[in-house]
Amino acid sequence: MHLAYPAVLAALLFCTGLYGVLARRNAILVLMSVELMLNAVNLNLVAFDVWLRDTLHAGQALTLFTIAVAAAEIGIGLAIVLMVHRNRGTSDVDRLRDTAEHPHEDPYEDPDTAPHAHAGPHDEKAEAAA
Repeated sequence: MHLAYPAVLAALLFCTGLYGVLARRNAILVLMSVELMLNAVNLNLVAFDVWLRDTLHAGQALTLFTIAVAAAEIGIGLAIVLMVHRNRGTSDVDRLRDTAEHPHEDPYEDPDTAPHAHAGPHDEKAEAAA
């Protein structure tokens, strides 16, 4: 078997996944693109394992490990995306990044403009005594 065919296919899959990660805005599509990149790596591992005729089949063992990690990653990733979608109403990556960089400003956050924002029980006694 020629090594060039699976290597070229894996390179095309990896480039497609990389484009999906960099260009997509939907978090679920970004996760799917990461999975596509991991599958390209798996294809390379198996192809090199067959090409080198490894008696231990280390490439196939690493592929099984990568599949297990990818399954855990997609499960946790989808749970996070669903929770963010429930809380924010969108799974758009750009909108989520904008809300993280520019948090909602509360007019009562500034202690100079907040009416009795930091008044404790000792301040109320001092005002009552005066």
